[in-house]
Amino acid sequence: MFKTLEELIAVIRKRKESNNKESYTYKLLSNKKLSIEKVKEEIAELIDAVEKDTNKVHEAADVLYHLMVLLEANGIKIESVMNELKKRQK
Repeated sequence: MFKTLEELIAVIRKRKESNNKESYTYKLLSNKKLSIEKVKEEIAELIDAVEKDTNKVHEAADVLYHLMVLLEANGIKIESVMNELKKRQK
């Protein structure tokens, strides 16, 4: 199950190196403002879906994808985030 997340992270990192201006992921990685706007938009859509009890899984997937892109675009490695979460476990 988490293999899918690892694969997504690998794809995002590959797109970052690709310089493919046609790639949606590359566009997000190259435009910090757009990436931030998309995360905000997707979180709002997830909240709306939770409140209405519709499309929750779809919207949650969108949030995860856009968050992973935002993190990578800003040099925040998911491995560092996971290490921080591990430190917080009691």
